[in-house]
Amino acid sequence: MKKSAIIAAVAGLCAATSAFAGGHGASGDAAAGERVFNQCVACHVVANDAGDILAGRNGRTGPNLYGTAGRPVASVEDFRYSPSITQLGEAGTVWTEESFVAYVLDPTAYLREATGDSRARGAMAFRVRSEEDAKNVYAYLASLSAE
Repeated sequence: MKKSAIIAAVAGLCAATSAFAGGHGASGDAAAGERVFNQCVACHVVANDAGDILAGRNGRTGPNLYGTAGRPVASVEDFRYSPSITQLGEAGTVWTEESFVAYVLDPTAYLREATGDSRARGAMAFRVRSEEDAKNVYAYLASLSAE
């Protein structure tokens, strides 16, 4: 292989890796996710560390979703999580696109599978309608992250 081809391949790999890291592996469409997120604002807000509301209407039923992508599960300070999701957070589970999508499609089923507890229950009653919508919301939340 020619030296220039190797350099080009390494440069491409570095670009892909940094794009993946910055977007937390989000494969969805952030603009479409913003539209879907309008269904989430009754319970959730996205407010940065300075308190600026980036999305939502100051919902307090669910936790602040700022920095969700790549953050440990159940880690918003002073929010009372259900025991099942707290267990996942204590085990070191992190919100990836895969875990986020599975959770928002069916919170209780996700928690039962992830914890291995057939009695685990999710506190979130709402479900995102499709995997595509869930990926889009994840991409939207990742786009609002500090990174």
